[in-house]
Parts: sequence; structure tokens; C-alpha cells
Amino acid sequence: MKVTHLFAGLPDAALAEELITPVLQGGSFRLERIVSEGHATASGEWYDQPSPEWVVLLRGRAHLRFDGEAVATALEPGDAVLIPAHARHRVEWTDPHERTIWLALHFEAPRT
Repeated sequence: MKVTHLFAGLPDAALAEELITPVLQGGSFRLERIVSEGHATASGEWYDQPSPEWVVLLRGRAHLRFDGEAVATALEPGDAVLIPAHARHRVEWTDPHERTIWLALHFEAPRT
């Protein structure tokens, strides 16, 4: 058995862009660790993903906004959000003074 520490292997230098590291992948899912350091989605851009994504904030702070919402939702460590397929969303803000570490699970939606 191999033990993985989700806070290990972080670079010492400042991050020019978000650091996305694959953690685990299967036939119908992908789990990633995302490290942000004051990063946000570019102005005017939105994510629109073909599959659902579940994210949990492990460390730091962030603001996540869905299209049509007047204000972003503040996230603290331990907060989790299920983002449905094609739900337009963006990261409005991540803490510039503390690294924000997320786990993101991309998966196939169950067929109905």
C-alpha cells in the first residue's frame, strides 16, 4: 500500500499559473489536486464542462460563482460543491496570501 499526502510535493516558488496534478483516474472519473495562489478565471471567461465535477476546498479560501448569480459563493476549508455538467461557472478569487488547495473529481453522470 502506498500512502499519498495531498499537501506534499508543492513547489517552493510562487506559482505563475494554477498547478493541476492528477491523483487518480479510472474509466469514468478523474481526480485532480489543484493548487491556486491568487489565481482566478480570466475576466469574461466561464467554464462549461461536459461532465459533472465535485470540488472540495482543503486549504485556503476561494470564491466560486455560477452564471446568473449576482454574487460569488465564499468557500472555506471543508466546503464541497457539486457542479452539474454544463453549469457555467468561474473562480472569482483565491487567497493571494495562502495557497488554496482543492480536490476536483470529474465523473460521468449516471444515465437516466
